[in-house]
Amino acid sequence: MDIKVNFSGRAIRYTEDEIAVVVEAMRNADPLTQSRHMQEFESKFARYQGVAQGSCFTAMNGASALEMSAQLCLFKPGDEVVMPSHTFTASAYPYVKKGAVMAWADIDLHTRVVTAETVERAITPRTRAVVVVHLYGYVADMPAIAELCKEKGILCIEDAAQSIGSELDGRKAGSFGDMGTFSFHSHKNLTTLGEGGMLYLRDPEMQAILPALRHNGHCAYDFERPDYWKPAMGNVDMPMLRGEMLMPNNYSLGEVECALGAKLLDRIDQINAEKRRRALRFIDALSDFPELEFHREDSPRHNYHLLAARFVTGPEQRDRFMRAMYNEKGVKCVVQYIPLNRYDFYKRLGMGEAHCPNADAFFDSMVSFPFQHWLSEEEFDYMLEATRDVLKKIR
Repeated sequence: MDIKVNFSGRAIRYTEDEIAVVVEAMRNADPLTQSRHMQEFESKFARYQGVAQGSCFTAMNGASALEMSAQLCLFKPGDEVVMPSHTFTASAYPYVKKGAVMAWADIDLHTRVVTAETVERAITPRTRAVVVVHLYGYVADMPAIAELCKEKGILCIEDAAQSIGSELDGRKAGSFGDMGTFSFHSHKNLTTLGEGGMLYLRDPEMQAILPALRHNGHCAYDFERPDYWKPAMGNVDMPMLRGEMLMPNNYSLGEVECALGAKLLDRIDQINAEKRRRALRFIDALSDFPELEFHREDSPRHNYHLLAARFVTGPEQRDRFMRAMYNEKGVKCVVQYIPLNRYDFYKRLGMGEAHCPNADAFFDSMVSFPFQHWLSEEEFDYMLEATRDVLKKIR
């Protein structure tokens, strides 16, 4: 098969200035972790997000940021976490690993994210936290969801892995809740050489222990040492939160990746705007094919990390479309995010039951188009024309 437009695993191409920043850090950073570039990235990210200095912490990847957020929840046996059934598995399994039970929430069929109403239906007396995933780059109704969590005394955690730079009411995705997690994976609009993540914490007590939780329990001695080498270069202890001990991790992000992340923050708004303009062009050019339903959002609320649609005519036509796009046109579309309760992993854990009809309906008829930022105009135009041709053929 001659692939003309591939669904790439890489979202962006780096500029020469960004490459130069990486090379400089490779040559001169000392040490290559836990140093100046990390501090700069965290500080610059907090400013970009409009949150307090000292509230953002780099991590090895988005999953490790989620793992630490799960640790900070201090789950007790039987505690539940409300989780969208339609999301990537990394949104959920870190909380399962820390002892929580998933309570699956449905999505809105058009926006593909949870709402205050679908979240509230999943809340029980055992709910400890709600995780809101801003999937595809679109910010869920966080003012309403955050207020609901506040009323119920429940932790509100935003998984903003796909939505960096998206905003609602002038506030950035990931800044509304008690915690926010971000991913800089290869697929994302901001990517730090393939892996990377960030954790935002609103609570100063959590902020205080996060460096030790992230980096092997390293902390300072609580007494003055006459000789700097005695008893050792630094202490190691258990991070303590509300009287409970937490096992430390090693989830640090290297200096080279941090240097690149800080530099990319200068360009992320441009990347998001360019992807949004291109998404709207694609959507509007297909407006005479109502069988293919997109989520059209002409505002910074959507960064169009991905370009997904739903065949309102059902899964059979979706499958005919994808076969023709691949076999006849050489355009590789994909299907993403099977409802998590359908996976063997969650079924084996006894979490296979869910009443999420919208999540099921969307997944069963969805299609995701190649939409990496570096897609050329020629490839983009070819994909659009191929889409029109195939839609006409299968009508």
